[in-house]
Amino acid sequence: MCLLVFAVNAHPRYRLILAGNRDEFHKRATAPAQWWNGQPAMLAGRDIEAGGTWLGIDGYGRFGAVTNIRDMKPAPAGAPSRGGLVTEFVRGDLNAEHFLAKLRARSQQFAGFNLVLGDQKGVHFFNNRSGNETKLTDGVYGLSNDRLDTPWPKVVKATARVRALLKEDAPGEAELFDVFADRGIAPDASLPDTGVGLEFERMLSACFIVSPLYGTRSTTVIRVDYEGQARFCERQFDVDGEMSGQRDFDFMTISGDREQPV
Repeated sequence: MCLLVFAVNAHPRYRLILAGNRDEFHKRATAPAQWWNGQPAMLAGRDIEAGGTWLGIDGYGRFGAVTNIRDMKPAPAGAPSRGGLVTEFVRGDLNAEHFLAKLRARSQQFAGFNLVLGDQKGVHFFNNRSGNETKLTDGVYGLSNDRLDTPWPKVVKATARVRALLKEDAPGEAELFDVFADRGIAPDASLPDTGVGLEFERMLSACFIVSPLYGTRSTTVIRVDYEGQARFCERQFDVDGEMSGQRDFDFMTISGDREQPV
């Protein structure tokens, strides 16, 4: 994903609200969200090219999301797909803390990434450029293609709008989708300099990106309440930024812990 806002125990009704956009080249083949075959089951879209995913959740409410880090540092030779990390965690047997402890030793094999992992013990964040793993406290967080809560204009804007929605009794699905549909371009003076040039910084500053080669391919909204009821909604978009499909899933997460003891 390239823009993600998530709220951890920050609303009296929902223990998790997560919403975000996946931005990608239009030529990269993608399958929309579905329950993957095999056990344990995982609900996620699929990157057909590399086989992983940008965001996934299982029946226990374990979830993972990954964003790339936008910089000019070349990827290591033979670098594995970063989307495979989400699949590995969500379908694996380790809790987030132990998964990240094991990942740290091989994290430099990958191009730059941010990884958000959640289980019934909490939510963790890892950035492989810094090598730092953090267990997050309750609150609202924003993430794009830099470190957590980096004040890029779209991160600041989207996070503020989600915070405002959290003041409502039941943050609406349509209103959350609307946050991530914002196509406004940030003023030049507020743009970061990530090495891609001013024209691309402008294009990438929008919450929802539209361009002929690269853009927002999907928006996902996940809400899990304190009773364990989960709703996962994904909208897919074409090269013109028009919605081409929507998939909605409602399921009850399973209480308990399927992780192996460590």
